[in-house]
Amino acid sequence: MSQKRDYYEVLGVDKKASESDLKKAFRSKARKFHPDKNPDEPDAEARFKEVQEAYAILSNPDERRKYDMFGHERPGGSPWGSGGFQGVNISIDDLFGGGFDSIFSSLFGGGGRQRSSRGADLLIRHDITFQDAYNGIDDELDIEVLTHCTSCDGIGSETPEGVRICPTCDGRGRLTRIERIGPFQQQVTQDCGACGGEGKIIQNPCKSCSGEGRAKQSKKVKFSVPAGIDSGTRLRLSGHGESPRHQNGSPGNLYIEIMVEEHEWFERDGSDLLMALPVSYIDLLLGANVEFPHIDGSPLKVNIKSGSKPGETITILNRGLPFPRGKRGRGAVMVLLKLSMPEKVSRTTKKRLEELREELGSKKSITENIIEEARNRRRS
Repeated sequence: MSQKRDYYEVLGVDKKASESDLKKAFRSKARKFHPDKNPDEPDAEARFKEVQEAYAILSNPDERRKYDMFGHERPGGSPWGSGGFQGVNISIDDLFGGGFDSIFSSLFGGGGRQRSSRGADLLIRHDITFQDAYNGIDDELDIEVLTHCTSCDGIGSETPEGVRICPTCDGRGRLTRIERIGPFQQQVTQDCGACGGEGKIIQNPCKSCSGEGRAKQSKKVKFSVPAGIDSGTRLRLSGHGESPRHQNGSPGNLYIEIMVEEHEWFERDGSDLLMALPVSYIDLLLGANVEFPHIDGSPLKVNIKSGSKPGETITILNRGLPFPRGKRGRGAVMVLLKLSMPEKVSRTTKKRLEELREELGSKKSITENIIEEARNRRRS
């Protein structure tokens, strides 16, 4: 390839291609011609470097403007010096993984990437009761958030005349320079130190915001908590975060992390409710019906069958928490039977229990019962 091809032709895009179009085209072409994927193609490495060079020029607004006007004979030539484009060691993992943006940010000075003008996101933790988690509620919060200063309308100056374009960066907020690393040269773009990357200098700062253009203000936000929500779930309120430092930017998001208070006797397992129910030996032996208040407003009835044993679980369907994310129905209530022993027993009660033991044929001691059971197992 002795003669350079048109960069737009190399990437397969037209001259009106956007930044995202260029990035998408580069990913596709770079994967196609990557030497690791074409070990038997002698031309693959050269094609791969050609794609890299085309993207490096077209993704940089200044270089792209020069190229559109003068083609390959643009003033200043290649930003990598007389040696031309040397290529970059980019692996297949870089192309498919998350390292793509950082690679071209450092090597191509940010290319066509624009300075972020979005405000910061905020995170607030908010406690609700277990009952509110079951029902879902409409709630509201009073928060303090950095918003555009009302005194100066966000410009940071007492008067519009007090703002002037930074002479160091000509209002761009960023400076580009060429650095040499070993035998190579690379283009590096950084925030302008004179204006802190703002592109402007405030000569008469606003007293309310000290020239920042933003000030903390109280704000009331309303939001809905869906039924069945679990602790740790974050609700996103778009546009309710901090205002950007730049007037033409958009505010960040507000994230409300919901923390559900514990219940007196229920524990959660997703939408299921777990509880331990203390019952007496008599209830286990003869059976019983237990009823107690439930969070859905109707009494929860537990039917203990005669002959039940400690540790058994009774499942009551459709009485748990509502399923989240629009699913219909509710979880279950899982009741674990737990033997409850009385702390004190009267003499009369003890006498009756002795009579009961004789009646049930349990006069032998526990030790004798264990020995006899072991002998029976050996015989069988």
